[in-house]
Amino acid sequence: MVEPGVYLEKLSWFSRLLREEGLTVGTQETIDAGKILVSLGFEDREQVKTALRTVYAKSREEQNLFDRVFDGFFLSEERMRQLAKEHLEQQQREQQIQEQAQEDLEVNGKPMELTEEQRSIYMTMPEEAREKLRRFRETFQDTAERSPKLYDNFIKSVFVKTILEEQMRMEDAGLGCMAADPEIGILYRDISRFRDTEIPKAITIIQSISQQINGELSASRKHRGHSGKLDFRRTIRKGLETGGSFYRLHYKKKRHRKKHLVLLCDVSGSMMQFSEFALRFIQSLNHVSESSRAFVFSEELHEADAFSLQNMDLFRSSIRESGLYGKGTDLGSALEDLLSRQPAVLNRSTTLIILSDTKTVDQPRAIRALLEAKRQAGRVLILNPIPESKWPYLKSAQAFGAVCSMVSCSTLNALAAACRRLSDV
Repeated sequence: MVEPGVYLEKLSWFSRLLREEGLTVGTQETIDAGKILVSLGFEDREQVKTALRTVYAKSREEQNLFDRVFDGFFLSEERMRQLAKEHLEQQQREQQIQEQAQEDLEVNGKPMELTEEQRSIYMTMPEEAREKLRRFRETFQDTAERSPKLYDNFIKSVFVKTILEEQMRMEDAGLGCMAADPEIGILYRDISRFRDTEIPKAITIIQSISQQINGELSASRKHRGHSGKLDFRRTIRKGLETGGSFYRLHYKKKRHRKKHLVLLCDVSGSMMQFSEFALRFIQSLNHVSESSRAFVFSEELHEADAFSLQNMDLFRSSIRESGLYGKGTDLGSALEDLLSRQPAVLNRSTTLIILSDTKTVDQPRAIRALLEAKRQAGRVLILNPIPESKWPYLKSAQAFGAVCSMVSCSTLNALAAACRRLSDV
């Protein structure tokens, strides 16, 4: 026999959904519904549905609404089996693709030198395209025996070239869909290519995505597991609300500590627009950080005040008045200035986020300062506006990527994905 508390816990969620849909549902309705489930069980789904409808819904309109919520919440056994089967089949397909891709992207038992992004792109390519590369490989299999090294280099170059072409096609798709859907086009276009007339639309998209991310983080924390410790006060209080029946134990929630963010933003000529968008994005994520400080730099370092971050016009004006705009980039000097400030800006509870394309004067100095920042801060993350496919051709990107985590954020979509990661940083 199923314990009554199990039914009541499930019904409490169901009652909440009904309230969100506009039905008047109180504690008494949930208790009455629980008694019905304890009495009837759940063997006859339609019988339970009819019985619960009499408790929760009165008018014809409420009954229709109840039926819709019930069918979505209490799935039939047949539907659950169907969904489980579809989920299993999807997992099996993905596993097969992943295993085949791992085999395809090896030459003589060794993995090709590809980034994770390029490997992901290969797995999302149409099967026809992947099959074409396999046939191409088989065509030149004889060459492997005569000249293994030549064969290795040749096959690698063909695979890498095809993957890069697919990557560029995906990036250009953002440009191609502008006419049909400007919002999707802006999401997948390089931020540096935005025209002035598109900036207001891009800001609106940022606000929309920020609200979505905040909602996701808020919901995930509400449903996060408990700490394992019983909350006696809450258990007793809730028990008294139901007439002294302690059918459900309440546990203390895991305490979530928001991050302390320090943002270091390159505002030299080539980085200005990216830093504006990234700053706006991160500052709007109120569920990510408890507090944040923003610093801007080119050849020198200045702390940005909260007023100047309210909108882009104020931000640009403050940068121009500071004399930073239009100058070169000295990341090493900026980091040294940041590290020498008193009281200390960085500590083990701080996450340092650097907005930079890694192009700087005196790279060795910047690397030394970055290593010291990594020692003092809890974590250091670089948001790089240059696509990851170009990093192998930039010595600075390779050098900085070897020191700390670096994420490519060339588009608003990629920037949004990076900001979602900040909750786990």
